[in-house]
Amino acid sequence: MAKIDAFFKLMNEQGASDLHLVSGQAPALRIRGEIERIKYKELDNDSLRGMLYEIAPEEKIKVFEETGDVDFGYEIPGLARYRANFFSQKYGVAAVFREIPATILTSEQLGLPPVISKLASLPRGLVLVTGPTGSGKSTTLAAIIDEANKTRKDHILTIEDPVEFVHQSHSCIVNHREVGLHTRTFTSALRGALREDPDIILVGEMRDLETISLAIEAASTGHLVFGTLHTSSAPKTVDRVIEVFPSSEQEQIRSTLSDGLRAVIAQVLFKRIDKKGRCCALEILIATPAVRNLIREGKTHQLPSMLQTGKKYGMQLLDDAVMELYNKGWISGEEAYAKANDKGKFRPLLKSPPTDFTDA
Repeated sequence: MAKIDAFFKLMNEQGASDLHLVSGQAPALRIRGEIERIKYKELDNDSLRGMLYEIAPEEKIKVFEETGDVDFGYEIPGLARYRANFFSQKYGVAAVFREIPATILTSEQLGLPPVISKLASLPRGLVLVTGPTGSGKSTTLAAIIDEANKTRKDHILTIEDPVEFVHQSHSCIVNHREVGLHTRTFTSALRGALREDPDIILVGEMRDLETISLAIEAASTGHLVFGTLHTSSAPKTVDRVIEVFPSSEQEQIRSTLSDGLRAVIAQVLFKRIDKKGRCCALEILIATPAVRNLIREGKTHQLPSMLQTGKKYGMQLLDDAVMELYNKGWISGEEAYAKANDKGKFRPLLKSPPTDFTDA
């Protein structure tokens, strides 16, 4: 057993999402969204480096020493998988580990709206799941992929950095490819994917123009493509995808995206106040003909009104979902205000509303 495994067991026992190991500091856990120190000695650079290198593949150590940071997956059988990131900082090495549960929860178990599981049955198109780091994007996507794996007879191909949730093949064939281990880049993996007879492609992160372009192309040529972006709302996601391209190509991309897009899910995690744990608020945009028309004509500023009027299709605004969580007594007014898009709507919930300098 590796020396570091004791921290992972503690992490699991405490229900932590992340483990932070930093040279010159005591270890820390992120529990329910907040950093909490572990009662342990400060880690010195040499002992921490030895601890980290014990579990890292040799090629990943080489990349880390050459570049100063690296990602990879680590698994403790019977406990969990971990997404590892090593990085260099002023006082030496540091690492953050995100726990990826061994059990994949269904959409119903996660409390997601019914329309989310329906996305697994789409024949083709592009579905984007967005939100800040640590907002549960991977968990939502895992639930959708799991639904497809159990109900379809297709080939599912995931391209991730690193592989997070591991799906055993059920009715589908599932292949996982890790960037840096099984393929060089997201772009090269996506190019190869079009020759590997996939029906469903999961792109772990749409980071650059070429990856986004290939994902849109795959969605437009009969594949169902799921991808993630770091954006805070559905309309901003559409704008982000279009703005990645040079201005001379944006009109063509609007047309292609409007044809291929099927849904955008923007999500935020909240700490619950009624019990231990966290809950999720979703903004859901379904690409109806009217939504596609707005994207094609460059009128994405009108998408929020479509979100408000499209409830019969399963659409909802993030702020409406946040207000629903508040009304249920699951989250505090302060947390709702902090993470809402339209903060003015939530100011009356606060006992002493702050002066928000960002509104100045």
